[in-house]
Amino acid sequence: MELFTRNDFKIFELSDFRERMAAIRSRIQPKLASIGGGLSPLVSALVDAPLFVHVAKHMRRTVNPPNDTWAAFSGNPRGYKADVHFKVAVSRHCVRLLFEAGPEYYAKADWARNWANNFSEFSPGLRSSKNLEWFANEHDEDSASLLHALAPADFKKLGRELTRRKDGQLVIGRRIASQEFCALSSKQLERMAEDTFKPIAPLFALHKARVGATTTEHS
Repeated sequence: MELFTRNDFKIFELSDFRERMAAIRSRIQPKLASIGGGLSPLVSALVDAPLFVHVAKHMRRTVNPPNDTWAAFSGNPRGYKADVHFKVAVSRHCVRLLFEAGPEYYAKADWARNWANNFSEFSPGLRSSKNLEWFANEHDEDSASLLHALAPADFKKLGRELTRRKDGQLVIGRRIASQEFCALSSKQLERMAEDTFKPIAPLFALHKARVGATTTEHS
C-alpha cells in the first residue's frame, strides 16, 4: 500500500478549487485506491462477504473543494451510498477508519429497529474498544464522543440517529491524527484497521435482522 505523507495532508489547505481538485485527483485518489485495495480483503473477511472499493470522485462539485475524500468498501459493485459501508477518509488533520449507515441508505428504519433489537449482542464488543468513536457527521474530523464514554442508554439511542431526520446517519470509527498516520507502515495500518473494524463488523448485517449474517444483497 502507498500511504499518505505530510505533504498530502497539506493539499486540503489549497483554497483554489481547481488546484485542490487537481491535487486530490493526482496525489490522493491513487493512494486511496492503493489503501482500499490493500484493506478490502481484510474487511471482506471480517464480514464474510466480498466488498468492492469505491474511490470518491466528487463529480458534482464545481465551486467548493471537498474538505475530505475517501475510499468506501461496499457489498454493491455499482456504488456504496445506498448501502451500509466501511470507509477510509482523509482530510487536513487526520485519517478516519469508519463504518457508516449514511443519509442515502435504503433500509434505515429496518436497520435502526435491528440495532435496538440486537443491541445486547454487539454492544459489548463496541464498548470494549477504547479507540472507537461516534461521529455526528461523516465529514467531521473530530468525534462527538468515545463509545465507551457514553452511558449505556445514550449509546443505545445512537440507532435513532438514522431516522431522526431525513438526512440521518450513523457513523462509528476511529480517528488517526495525520502525524501518527505518517509514522505507520502498511502492516501497522492493516493491524489498526483490523482492530477498528472487527468489533464493528456485526453492524454490517443488521438490516438482515441477524447479527453476523453473511450476505449483503438487498432483501
